[in-house]
Amino acid sequence: MLKISELRMREVINVIDGKRMGEIKDIEIDLERGRVRSIILPGTGGKVFRLLGRGEDIVIPWENIVKLGVDVILVEMQNFTDPKHDKKEYNDQI
Repeated sequence: MLKISELRMREVINVIDGKRMGEIKDIEIDLERGRVRSIILPGTGGKVFRLLGRGEDIVIPWENIVKLGVDVILVEMQNFTDPKHDKKEYNDQI
């Protein structure tokens, strides 16, 4: 049996590109069927030092979860783009 508190402490990794997506913020549950519908990660926006808030939350449908590991949760998200990973480093521009 898996507790929600244990699930929330695991890092979510996208198997498409190997990028870390964050930790679970919330879980959406279908009470009628007694199933988890999706996991929700806090959004990462272009906000300065996260002082001005965050972007929209990232909703991952349960069907996109590939594996629940001991330390991580592997998901398959084709169209996920994280602005902090898409920025080029200064050394890449030289």
